[in-house]
Parts: sequence; structure tokens; C-alpha cells
Amino acid sequence: QAQLVESGGGLVQPGGSLRLSCVVSSPIFNMFTMAWYRQAPGQERELVAQISTLRTTTYADSVKGRFTVSRDNAKRTLYLQMDNLRPEDTAVYYCNAALRGSTSWGQGTQVTVSS
Repeated sequence: QAQLVESGGGLVQPGGSLRLSCVVSSPIFNMFTMAWYRQAPGQERELVAQISTLRTTTYADSVKGRFTVSRDNAKRTLYLQMDNLRPEDTAVYYCNAALRGSTSWGQGTQVTVSS
């Protein structure tokens, strides 16, 4: 099972930007469908963005046009560029790797959007 380590979270003002990274310790990173999820206090974990092995991307409606997911297979790293952040984006963001019904999760990184 792959190990996933997220970084890049923090406190940012509304309208600001952050870039999250997720490093995956697996030599078959290029075979994983990768995704970012988030979970706000008292809410269920939700899918934010997903990128396939062919780099096809999907986004939650709430982040379309503001967030961009990408991957660097050579660096075994997943990214989430978050622009025009809003207070409602505040959550713990988790990286997910999926392959043939098996999934792995990172430990999460906190993103707080507040003035």
C-alpha cells in the first residue's frame, strides 16, 4: 500500500491562493487514479478534484474555475492549485490514490481561509 504525504496547507485570506502537494511513495504512481478530498468540521468527506492516469480531470461544482489538479509522474507528486479561496473552502484536505479497488489516504493538511 502506498504512503501519501500532503503539504502546503495553511492560513490564507479570502481571495488568496495555496498550492497543495502530495508525494506518493510508490514506483507505480503513474498507474494510480489520484484525487483530493476535503472534510470540514461536522461534514462528510467530499471529492474536490480527480485526475486519471490519462490526466483526465473532474472537479466538484463548488471549485470549478478556481482549483486546478495536476500530477508529475516523474516526481510521484499530485498537486492542487487553489485560487480565489473562500471561507467555505476551509477544511482538512486529503490526498487519495486508487488502483483496482484499493485505496490509500494521506494524513491530511489543514486549509483555513479567514480574514
